[in-house]
Amino acid sequence: MQSTETRIREYVRETFPSPEHAALEREDSLFDAGILDSIGVMTLVVWLEKEFSIMVDDDEVIPENFDGIGPLTRYVSAKLGVAGVEG
Repeated sequence: MQSTETRIREYVRETFPSPEHAALEREDSLFDAGILDSIGVMTLVVWLEKEFSIMVDDDEVIPENFDGIGPLTRYVSAKLGVAGVEG
């Protein structure tokens, strides 16, 4: 089974095509890179809920949770109760 980070990274790469993906680091801003916008966030929320069987509350849809592969991985891991995720 793929790691949470790998699953998120692959989904973002496939769903939001951008030449910026090649240079994208774990903590880079998806918004600043032009990969994600407000509509993209909603698409991502729906996928996260389905893919990981979690509920994303409205007040959790904030840059600290969604603006990068690292923040997304930490957010999903916390929702799943997975220990040992770098923060």
